[in-house]
Amino acid sequence: MIPELCLRKLPCGIVAPATRGVKVSPDVNGRSKEGTVEAMSAQRGGSGVPGGRRKQRVSMADVAKLAGVSSQTVSRVSNGHPGVIESTREQVLAAMRELGYRPNSAARALRYGRFNTIGVILFSLASTGNSRTVEAIATHAAAEGYAITLIPIDVPTQDNVLGAFTRMGELAVDAVIVIIEIHLLDAGTVTLPPGVHVVVVDSDAGDRYSVVDTDQADGARRAVHHLLDLGHRTVWHVTGPRASFASQRRADAWRATLEAAGRPVPEPLHGDWSAESGYAAGLALAGEPGCTAVFAANDQMALGLLRAFHERGRPAPHGISVVGFDDIPDAAFFVPPLTTVHQDFAEVGRRCVRRVLLQIRENQASAPGTDLVPTRLVVRSSTAAPMS
Repeated sequence: MIPELCLRKLPCGIVAPATRGVKVSPDVNGRSKEGTVEAMSAQRGGSGVPGGRRKQRVSMADVAKLAGVSSQTVSRVSNGHPGVIESTREQVLAAMRELGYRPNSAARALRYGRFNTIGVILFSLASTGNSRTVEAIATHAAAEGYAITLIPIDVPTQDNVLGAFTRMGELAVDAVIVIIEIHLLDAGTVTLPPGVHVVVVDSDAGDRYSVVDTDQADGARRAVHHLLDLGHRTVWHVTGPRASFASQRRADAWRATLEAAGRPVPEPLHGDWSAESGYAAGLALAGEPGCTAVFAANDQMALGLLRAFHERGRPAPHGISVVGFDDIPDAAFFVPPLTTVHQDFAEVGRRCVRRVLLQIRENQASAPGTDLVPTRLVVRSSTAAPMS
């Protein structure tokens, strides 16, 4: 649990709209721990309904009796314990479904002192990286029997961050994953409450916090080297937002790679992750006769570049080569299919969940440091040697 902030209020399902939170629960596979809940009787109706019958309380003992096993075995199945024969597990799960039994999270929390919920604080769901990272976190958390609670922050200030942590405490989460794509933690603008089980995504604050991130710099180096190896004299760059940590990492690596190769470094154009900003940059670059290759900081801006170059009579790859970053599912279906840097968002999510679960289970903070997830270049048809 979050020390001091947690008011031990039990998880409440879907968070009310006023809280700007969203509760995402894992699949019901019998992975939650033991408890009892009320189940509707076989007949229609319920308490307070004329002619209806009161709800019945289904217990673990009822499940054990129907399945022909001990209550301890039912508990082990409910808790997702691996040491249960598969046929027995299926037998117990079938009995749970037949009786309408669901583990009681309140009883579980009182008994074990855990809520099986991970909080996620983030500043935007609009970006591809954030949305796919959240999806991966939810998937891996669910596989471990955990739900996630999301609290987005509109304006990333110290007060708003502390307010989000306080809200997470009220919702009784066991740990928090913070997805920060702008310079806050590394710049000292925002600090996180001490003593909290926390993992940070996409930040340069590994000297103070446990951070998981894609190897942004290596991905950018791969993109630039690919274009130089094709024979391009230099590579132009369309950056992401100025405040973005990932954007700066990619831009710094782009510049350093060109300088190390002894190539001229063109003035970068600044975008905002959108295809529209990439399109505007493309219109400007299409008029540059020396521009034969462009590295875009994400795939959406690369899409805008491709359209602008096509409209100006310099279609990729022979007019201008284009490389993106992210490898979104649609990238393979751009015209032409986009060469891009693949980010493994699923692995980022898995490592985040693994790190917070280690903190929860060992009841201690994770050591500071940055865990970098490797990238790889996916070569498609948007790049080629420059025309002589």
